Order: sequence, then C-alpha cells, then structure tokens
Amino acid sequence: MIGNRELTIDDYVAILRRRRKVILIPVLLAPLAAFLVSYAFPPKYTSQALVLVEGQKVPEGYVKPVVTEDLTQRIATIQQQILSPNRLQPMIERLGLNKGKNLDDTIDELRLNVSIQGVDPEITASRRHRPGQNEVPGFYVNFTADNPRIAQQVCTELTSMLLEENLETREQVAQSTTDFLARSLEQAKKDLDSQDAKLAAFQKQYLGQLPGDEDNNLKLLMGLNSQLDANTQTLNRAQQDKSFAESLLAQQSAAWKTAKTAANPESLQKQLDDLQSQLIILQGKYTDDHPDVVKTKHDISEVKRKLAEADSASAQGAVPDKSKSSEPPEIRQLRLQIHQYDETIAQATRDQKRLDDAIKTYQGRLALSPAVEEQYKQLTRNYATAQKFYDDLLGKKSQSEMQTDMERRQQGEQMTLLDPANLPDSPSFPNRLEFAGGGLGAGLALGFGLALWLEMRDKAIRTEQDVLAALELPTLVSVPWVGPNGAGKSGGRSHDRAQPPSEPKKEIVEA
Repeated sequence: MIGNRELTIDDYVAILRRRRKVILIPVLLAPLAAFLVSYAFPPKYTSQALVLVEGQKVPEGYVKPVVTEDLTQRIATIQQQILSPNRLQPMIERLGLNKGKNLDDTIDELRLNVSIQGVDPEITASRRHRPGQNEVPGFYVNFTADNPRIAQQVCTELTSMLLEENLETREQVAQSTTDFLARSLEQAKKDLDSQDAKLAAFQKQYLGQLPGDEDNNLKLLMGLNSQLDANTQTLNRAQQDKSFAESLLAQQSAAWKTAKTAANPESLQKQLDDLQSQLIILQGKYTDDHPDVVKTKHDISEVKRKLAEADSASAQGAVPDKSKSSEPPEIRQLRLQIHQYDETIAQATRDQKRLDDAIKTYQGRLALSPAVEEQYKQLTRNYATAQKFYDDLLGKKSQSEMQTDMERRQQGEQMTLLDPANLPDSPSFPNRLEFAGGGLGAGLALGFGLALWLEMRDKAIRTEQDVLAALELPTLVSVPWVGPNGAGKSGGRSHDRAQPPSEPKKEIVEA
C-alpha cells in the first residue's frame, strides 16, 4: 500500500475485499478457542441473598433516629466486622471449610469471595408487592465457592451474621449515645449548680446594687436627701430654740439670784455701805436735787427698810421659807425645755449621721453600678448558657432514651431478609458466553491487525492514484491489461481483478 496519499472509502472496501480471509479466520477461530479454554477453569458457584432495609416504623417527626450514618458506610463497617477472624473462625469450624487448609488462608479466601452490592430501590419495592409504600433501599450478599451447597451455606451464615450485627450495632449505638448523654447531663447539671451558686452569692454580696436596683436606689437617694434637709432644718430650729431658752434662763436665774441675795442681812449691809459710799461721791459732785442723788437716797432708804425687816425677823426667830430658796416654776420650766431641746438636738444629730451614712451607701452603690452590672451580666450570661446547654442535653437524652427503647422493641430501621441465599444451579464462573464474546473481540482485533500489517508491507501499484503517489508525475494515457485469452477492458482505469499481482500496469507517463 502506497502510504503517500489519502485513502477513500473505495480503498477501504478494496482492502477488506483483498484481506477478508485474513480477517475472517481469526474471527471464527478465536471465539471457538475461547469457548474451549473456558472448560480449563474450575467452575465457581455464587449464592445470592437479598436484604431489604426498611425505615423506622415511628415517624421521624416524633422520634429522631440515633444512627444517622450513611447506609453504604454502615454496611461497609458491618462487613468489616463480620469478616474479622474472631467472627469467621466459628463458622469455618462449624461448616468444615478449613479441611486440608490453613485457617488464615481460608479466612483470606472467604474475604475475597464475599461481595455486597447495593440494589435499586425500585427493584426491592416491586419485589415486595406492596403498592403505596415508599421505596426503600436494599443490597445483595454474594458468596462464591467451588461447591454450590457450600456457597449457599456460607451466604446464609454471612447474611444472618450481618443482620444480627446490624441489630447489635444499632442498639449499642443507641445505648452508648444514651449513656454518653447521661454523663454529659450530669456534668452539665454540676456546672449549672455551680453557676447558680455563683449567681446567688453575687446577688447576696451586692444586694441592692444589681442592675434592676439602680432606679430604686436613685429614688431612695432622693428621699434620703429630702429627709436630710428636713432633719437639718429641725436641728437648726432646735438649736435656735435652745439658745433662746438658755438666754431666758440666764436672765431669770440672774434676777432670781439677785432677789435671793437681797434678802440676806450681810448682803444688805454690804449693799447699804456701797450705796452710802456712792451717795457721798455723788453729793460731792452734784446737788441734793440731782436725780442720781435722789435715786441713791431712795435706794439707801429701801435697803435700810429691808435690813430692819431682816433684823426683826432674826430677833423673832422666824423659820426661813424653803419655798423662797427653791427655783421658781418659770426657771424649772425653762430648764425642762432646754433638756428637751438637748434631746431633740441629739436625736436630730443621730438621724443626720444615719442619713449621711445611708446617702454615702447609696451613692457608693450608684457609683459601683456599672462594674457590678458588667459582672452580673457575665454571670447571668454564663448561667443562661449553662441552663440552655442543660436543657438541650435533657431533651437529647429523652430522645435518645426513646430511640433506645424503640431499637429494643425493633421499631427502628430494620434489615429484613427478602430473598434467602439460593442454591446456584449453574456456575457463575466461567461464563462461556462471555469467554466466546471475548474471543470474538480478540479475533476481530487480531484479524484487523493482520490485515493492516499486510497492507503496510504491500507495495503493489493498483490504481492511478497509486501511480501518482509513487511517481509524483501526471499520467498521459492508461492501457488496459489484456489477459491470456485475449479479453480486455477499455477505459481510463485498469481493474484489480484483471491484473496479475506480479505484473504492473503498462502506463505511459510524461518524461
């Protein structure tokens, strides 16, 4: 084949026509050979069981499922669990699968021959024959063995182990979740009690200074200031009244003492001597008609009269009147008023100090209100967070307990054996039709490969295009081939069937 030009459909048809034997022989022999080769492999039998996965019977709006893992992942996890040596060894010994074999090799062989495949939910729904129900997923459990009976037994055992493991796993997960939530709830309760105790101690320590007490403290402070003003006025008024009463008492006491002193003979004599001396002095300065001289003479006469009365009373031995020696009622009344004023002043002073202390206390509370409010908000926020966390855990624990009870009653998601493991009546391997199909594909590939290889090695010139591609010169005229019987065909092109493959066409080309 000349490879320096593009091939057309006619060229491909011509190649197929020339190489049809090379192509057909592998196509016919390869499937037969593959079919015969399939008998060289030992037969394998696959037993299959169909497991249906049903959703929980209680609506999820009432009880949320605890196991939320994807079904595919959960099945893969269960598969690894049931294929562990501890789980497979009792089954191997019970079925006698390790006769003449090592236990580890038997376990590895079992693991290689087990497969779990998901199934379309529509298939499981149609096989249940229950119209109107939701479609639910399912999966196949397959096991391949040399003996169909062994394949069925092992598939049955593995399916049963898978169903039991699923029940145990779901119940264990539900119970573990409940236990974990119970422990978390207990710790959350301790934290909540601790926050409650801190909040109570803070409220007790800063009683009256909490954020809600600020307005009340302000009102009380204004009331205390009003009481302090009134108390100050009362104190000032009591002090003024006391000063006035004391002045009156001093005046009346002085007058009373003067009058009392005047009745004493010795004092009268002394007073008389003083007045006489004063009179002598006044007479030396003034006349007898001067008012001061007249008044002094009158006082001397009065003192002499009192002195005479006192002397006569002493001569007669009269008993002195004790009533005249005691204070008058007016003075006693003034002393009582002054005592009352003292008590009023003392009480007002105590009240003033008490009000001052209370005002300072409430002023301090108002001054500390921002810092106390910040601490109180932090404590209440921590308490609210702990309370919310506790309530959430309590609700989750209740849900988990309901889910655990539902799993124990087998009201949750269930895996039901829809089709038990079947007894295979024909081997699953080798599939002779598949072998024949593979041989057919290999024969086609081999035939086309041989045909292509032969065409690549063939340098014969068969058409005008081959001439143009080989010589790279234009053709002037073409002479048809004349066979041994003298028959020939005219035309501008020669035909492949009329030309011997060993002799080229005779064509005249331009030199």
